[in-house]
Amino acid sequence: MRHFIPFAIGLTLTLNSCQQPDRSPELREGDILFQDLQCGPLCEAINAVTQGVDGRNFSHCGMVVRVADTLCVVEAIGGCVQLSSLHHFFARTGDTAEVRNVAVGRLHPKHQHLIAPASAYALRQLGVPYDDLFLPDNGKLYCSELIYEAYRAANTANPLFQLQPMTYKQPNSNSYFPAWVDYYEAHRAEIPEGKPGINPGLISTSKALVMVDYPQFVQ
Repeated sequence: MRHFIPFAIGLTLTLNSCQQPDRSPELREGDILFQDLQCGPLCEAINAVTQGVDGRNFSHCGMVVRVADTLCVVEAIGGCVQLSSLHHFFARTGDTAEVRNVAVGRLHPKHQHLIAPASAYALRQLGVPYDDLFLPDNGKLYCSELIYEAYRAANTANPLFQLQPMTYKQPNSNSYFPAWVDYYEAHRAEIPEGKPGINPGLISTSKALVMVDYPQFVQ
């Protein structure tokens, strides 16, 4: 997941990442997009211990924001928090008019006043390094942590989504997934078993969201 264009300082370069016609009025600012990236054993390990809404697998999420007159996705992916076009986001998992690999979560009406400040917060994080170690409060952000922090900040520091102890162990076992062992050894770090965290599947099941259907593929 390192092939995405990293954030570059300067508004012009930031806007260029999502300067495509807004052809998706059915999507709204503040919507959270969930997808299952094909990233091999690590995504498989994530899916094995987390379950999204309706039993679906999600290993990544981003938030729809409006930049000028264009809807984009702000997401922590690749090397940092960055903007992506809607087309680029949906194309990753092969969404078409018939195949829906991206799920859309919309804030419950009673929480929609949080959308504008959450979007503003998320956009201020552009360029923040990606959190490879998935640790809380380390000055870096992973995908669902960005969403969590954006809506927590918008809600006067009260979490809208709830953290849970994270596990890197195989279900019904005391053994870690080999993929996570190799991953953290490569980063020369301990596996943060039991540390508080959040993941896309957990956010997707929140009662703060209503899952909606989008009637047309984003061209």
